This record gives sequence, structure tokens and C-alpha cells, in this order.
Amino acid sequence: MGRRLPITLLFVAFAFSVPLLAQSRIDCDAINSRILKRPVHYCVYLPAGYDAGAAKRTAQLYPVLYFLHGLGDNERSLFNSGGWTILDDLRQQHKIGDFLMVAPEGGETFYINSDDGRVRYSDFFLQEFIPLIEKKYRIEKGKEHRAISGISMGGYGALRFAFAHPEMFSAVSAQSAALITESPHDLDTAARSGAPLGKVLATIFGEPIAVPHWQENSPFDLARRNQATLRRLAIYFNCGRDDDYGFEKGAVALHAQLEKESVKHEYHLYPGGHSFSYFMAHFPEVMEFHSQAFGLR
Repeated sequence: MGRRLPITLLFVAFAFSVPLLAQSRIDCDAINSRILKRPVHYCVYLPAGYDAGAAKRTAQLYPVLYFLHGLGDNERSLFNSGGWTILDDLRQQHKIGDFLMVAPEGGETFYINSDDGRVRYSDFFLQEFIPLIEKKYRIEKGKEHRAISGISMGGYGALRFAFAHPEMFSAVSAQSAALITESPHDLDTAARSGAPLGKVLATIFGEPIAVPHWQENSPFDLARRNQATLRRLAIYFNCGRDDDYGFEKGAVALHAQLEKESVKHEYHLYPGGHSFSYFMAHFPEVMEFHSQAFGLR
């Protein structure tokens, strides 16, 4: 015993002298929005090494990817459904580099200002949320370090933000984006018949749908108006060819439009429907797209 004790003590001393391995974490908080007049919750994925680097005199700055959730989800949905593990695995496999991922609460807003002006989500996101996040966290400034992504309703929001403000984002991705090819008149008819999506759209776009507001926020119209600046934007989108809401028609239409306008993009139509399992199956390639667009891999 007398000969083993010093070895044991030496081992313990050595173990406590070695810093714990850096680990990723999710930081969740809320911003009291002056524009929306309510708290808006959000979660941020901080990669391994973020906390350890904070003490350094020249602390590392990171690119940021904003992630917009789908209808019925919230700011925690992605991270609680396997996204956190996938991000860690991709980093350990050296398939992606280090960037922050920020998921804000979006409700049923489609991430735009409502036609009646009561809900100004777009104004909140651009004027309050992005400035807060990029002040609170160690984020590299400039559009080349900022990108946006989303699924379903969030895919619509991501494309709309990037196509409306290509001066703010270097890359955009969307999975099963709510790209609706039906006319406002057809959607009004569907809403009167009790279609669930019609009721949601009515609260944002008006009842009946205000056509100018619809066109002002349409990714199709925005891509057409801003096609010259979109050529400097990295664009990726995919959709299941059996999407439960028919959003594959919108994906096909956007692909055809961008091709016609000579806007470079990556597009995939995969087997599958509109489900979280579909989103997560293709989540890794979306993250690899953004890592490459940031110049990390």
C-alpha cells in the first residue's frame, strides 16, 4: 500500500491538471422585443472550443448560421430532435468547421411582417435580433460570415430573407420550403373551404390575401427582381418528391426559374414526404454546404 499511494496521488494530480475536453452546448435565452412587444426565445449552438477560447486575449470569432424552424415547431425543435448530435458528429468527422447556429422562435409568422402591420417579424429579425446575437456572441462581422437556413415555413423564410437582402447573407439553404405555386385566389378559395394552411396564411397575408403583399414577399418574385445580386449568393434547396403539402411543385418551379435566370444553385428532389425524419436525413449535407460556403471545409 505504501508504494501504491504516491502513484495514485500522482495520477489524481495529473487528471485534475489536464483541462476537461471542450464540449459543445446549447445556450437558450430570450430577447424582449420592442418591435414585437413581447419576449422572443432563441437557442444558440456553440461548438466545442467556444467557451475554452473565451479566456484568450485574441479570442476566436465565428461565422453564424441562422436556422428558421417550421410551422408548429419552436427554437428548440432542431436541437431536441437530433440536430445537436449530428452537428457534433460532423465536426468530429472533420466534415464541417466551427460556426454558431442560431434558432429564433418564429411562431406562425412565416418570418415576415403581416399585411395589417400588427406582427412585424421581419423588422424584428433584421433590426433587433441579428444585431443582438452578433453583439452578444463572438461572431465575425460581414455578410461573408452570415448565412441562413430553414425547413418548411422556415425554408420559405430563409429564401425570402436571402432573396430580399442578398447584401446581408453569403449563403442560403432550405429544406421542403413552403413555396406555394397556387394563386392567392386559389388559396382564398381553399381557406373558405376550411383548409388549415389557408387559415394560417390569412393571418399573415390578409383575408382575402393581399396580392401586393403576397408578391412583395414571394421568393419567386424576389428572385426575379434581384437576380443579378443573387448570382453572388450560394443557394441550396431540396424537397421530398412526395411532399405532403405539394411543396415539391414549388421547388421544381424555383429550380426552373433560377436556371432560366442563370442563377447558380444546388437543388435536389429526394424520395420522401414532409417530415422531421426527412429533414434530419438530409441535414448533414445542408451543414456541409454551409461549412463549404463559409470557406471552412
